[in-house]
Amino acid sequence: MRRQHTIVALALALALGLFFAAGQALAFSVVQGKCLENNNAQKTIKVEAYDTNFGPGNPYGKSTGIQTVYDVSEAKIGIPPQPGDILRIAYTVEGDKKKAAKVMNVSKQDLRKK
Repeated sequence: MRRQHTIVALALALALGLFFAAGQALAFSVVQGKCLENNNAQKTIKVEAYDTNFGPGNPYGKSTGIQTVYDVSEAKIGIPPQPGDILRIAYTVEGDKKKAAKVMNVSKQDLRKK
């Protein structure tokens, strides 16, 4: 009987460990900022990141000055971005590349305006 409890406890611990490890693998980082360049040939988007200090004069946050290029070759893209649009990008880091999973054009589909 004691052996069965030990086996069940170990199986449960293994299952929980695998569950949490899988959750970590599926985690995305998110950035919001101004589109500086949308290069369709290279399938990249360059963004100047914004912070989270929202207010009446800066509804999307303030510029941090950090510019980053995202690989959008496999990303789901809503309304095609143009320079100056505010974007929200969900991405993962693979080596030295930031690979976008989803690109949302916040300034052109802003739900607060409805």
